[in-house]
Amino acid sequence: MRWMAAALVVLIVVLQSRLWLGEGSVPAMQRLQAAVAEQRGENARLDERNRSLAADVADLRSGLRSVEERARRDMGMIGADEHFYRVIGPRDG
Repeated sequence: MRWMAAALVVLIVVLQSRLWLGEGSVPAMQRLQAAVAEQRGENARLDERNRSLAADVADLRSGLRSVEERARRDMGMIGADEHFYRVIGPRDG
């Protein structure tokens, strides 16, 4: 009878150790859940960026106005009938 009780105690200890220390344990599952939540946040951020880029591409394909705006902003270009004036303030001496 004692050996049976001892065997049951050993079995319980082995099963509990796998639950708390082994692969697929409670702490390992918590780490995986945190990693999944972090990845979902990153995916949401990247999805938003992709939607923004897709809107930019559609806008650029739709007409010349958006191409002109991008050329002005990114490359400093001006139109043929426009004048560019550069105003320089006083030097801080």
